[in-house]
Amino acid sequence: SARRNGLPDARKLRAELSFDYDGRSVRALEPTPGVYDAAGRRFVRRDSQAEEAAARLLSELGLRFRDSTYYEREPGWEIAPTKLPRIVRALVEAGWHIDAEGKVFRRASSFSIDVATGVDWFELHGKVEYGESAAHLPELLEALRRGENMVRLDDGTYGVLPEEWLRRIGLLAGMGTPESGHIRFCRSQAGLLDALLATQPEARCDETFARVRDELRLFEGVGPAAQPAGFVGRLRDYQREGLGWIQFLRRFSFGGCLADDMGVLLETRRDSRAANEPGRPSLVVVPRSLVFNWKEEAARFTPQLRVLDYTGVARNGADFAAYDVILTTYGTLRRDVLRLKEVEFDYVVLDEAQAVKNASTEAAKAVRLLRGGYRLALSGTPVENHLGELWSLFEFLNPGMLGAASVFKLASGAARNPDEETRRLLAQALRPFILRRTKEQVARELPPKTEQTLYCEMESVQRKLYDELRQHYRNALLTRIEVQGLAKSKIQVLEALLRLRQAACHPGLIDPKRSGENSAKLETLLEQLSEVLDEGHKALVFSQFTSLLRIVRSRLDGRRIAYEYLDGATRDRQARVERFQNDADCQLFLVSLRAGGLGLNLTAAEYVFLLDPWWNPAVEAQAVDRAHRIGQTRQVFAYRLIARDTVEEKVLELQKTKRDLANAIISSDNSLIRDLRREDLELLLS
Repeated sequence: SARRNGLPDARKLRAELSFDYDGRSVRALEPTPGVYDAAGRRFVRRDSQAEEAAARLLSELGLRFRDSTYYEREPGWEIAPTKLPRIVRALVEAGWHIDAEGKVFRRASSFSIDVATGVDWFELHGKVEYGESAAHLPELLEALRRGENMVRLDDGTYGVLPEEWLRRIGLLAGMGTPESGHIRFCRSQAGLLDALLATQPEARCDETFARVRDELRLFEGVGPAAQPAGFVGRLRDYQREGLGWIQFLRRFSFGGCLADDMGVLLETRRDSRAANEPGRPSLVVVPRSLVFNWKEEAARFTPQLRVLDYTGVARNGADFAAYDVILTTYGTLRRDVLRLKEVEFDYVVLDEAQAVKNASTEAAKAVRLLRGGYRLALSGTPVENHLGELWSLFEFLNPGMLGAASVFKLASGAARNPDEETRRLLAQALRPFILRRTKEQVARELPPKTEQTLYCEMESVQRKLYDELRQHYRNALLTRIEVQGLAKSKIQVLEALLRLRQAACHPGLIDPKRSGENSAKLETLLEQLSEVLDEGHKALVFSQFTSLLRIVRSRLDGRRIAYEYLDGATRDRQARVERFQNDADCQLFLVSLRAGGLGLNLTAAEYVFLLDPWWNPAVEAQAVDRAHRIGQTRQVFAYRLIARDTVEEKVLELQKTKRDLANAIISSDNSLIRDLRREDLELLLS
């Protein structure tokens, strides 16, 4: 029991501190100066400094010492029940002996890991020893998954989970299937096991696993494939290397992700298939906007391929066996999944595979039902926000490879904010299955790219509007956060940041009646465009705000400047792209950032203007790469327009401080908004 305002308080736990001197327990409050050892004829004096240090540690951990009162004669320590698991863990790890209501808690003394090979699987055997008792890996991971800090041992005592050790191996080990005393992994998970064992110097493995592991490690040595017969044109070196990688995956029956735009490889894959394999068609699933691109590239590079456009009302009754490639969209797949899941395809390919990053969507469920001998995915951003997206992609590519989705919900929070070691281990484990060619690696195929930030000074009218909004939101938000906390204020934070970003772009985004006014960015853009277009160059203008693009269109119309326009509602995308690419009189293309981030090939442009910064720099990079991609022969200039002394400048600062995750696992940026802290918010509103 404990007290509150002098009265007993059942909400507190009582604790007693004592010390062990030569096997004899001495309570901290005992007045005795030491312990007499009659057998050894010696007197052991108490160590007052060590005892005071122990008491200080209890205070630091959140215990409070209470003196005796009328209601509680005995002085002692009080603990809030919610803090008990954390306190017990800290003390046990520090070597303390803990006895709580008859339960004895023990710390781990040693760890062991072994890998054995089954018929077509591997078994991971691991255990943690607590003196004479031991706990096996499956029960340790299950306790961790339940959010528990202890595991009951067979002698009735409780072992404190070795959290540091489990954190290192928990995410990867949890991707297997728990069985009696061990965890089973399928053969496609050999890379995961290899990464896991790399953290355990004492780990042992059998000869079969060692041989498979060595073959996977030779992935770095996968050589370029020969140019396939029947391919029209010349495969670049990096594309031949990619084709060799696809053949490596095929040999192991693995699925893989091409983390950049190398779709041309997939047309070559059909032609390089062994002649004695059955002639099953391959299925390619793409966003609706890319159907034309795929048909055009297939006709250009592999005209012998028979391609079926399986979209629209005319698709019913099509004979798949008469074609080499079936081209469909994610929307059509959702509607026709009952038919498509019955077909045995050679390859199943997902283009812009981030469309299935949410495992619970109908599209993600549909692609997992498809049957194919081999699976490939194309995605520039395989993981944008958290590791759960990676699970969704790999559950399609290599079902079961990353275990159950629940693995990514371990108490460690590894899916949302993976620590550096978890990211490194996953990167190592997934390396053979993700082929990423950075622009630097392909640089010899591309002309130079110059990026520059243009700072725009707002005039007094726009500045007054922005400052009033900033002050309003700063006062309202910081007051709300004081009361309700940041976690419960995220919607209001997002609204405030959105409105401030709009005000930094143009007053018309705040009040449509003010669309005719000037803004710093609009004037800067028009000045830049005037110079670029007069010199005969072509340019792209990106914004996430279609309302801002409408204002730009109005000014261009007033100046009789020809342009093309594309946003999410645009239907005839390909016709607009072709006009911009081929019509010398159409020098300008206005594109909404989201609509233009997928698959557009706009290499006629030499200049790219980004009107507003995006939280995720990877999205901005994709926009610039609409022009700076294979096929571009001229230098590309990219300009970011930033309103001076606004939230936009602060966004750039945050991007720099949080860019460390940008190259984690497969080079995709973590969501800036999701990780926002109070000090970040104060910076944005400053």
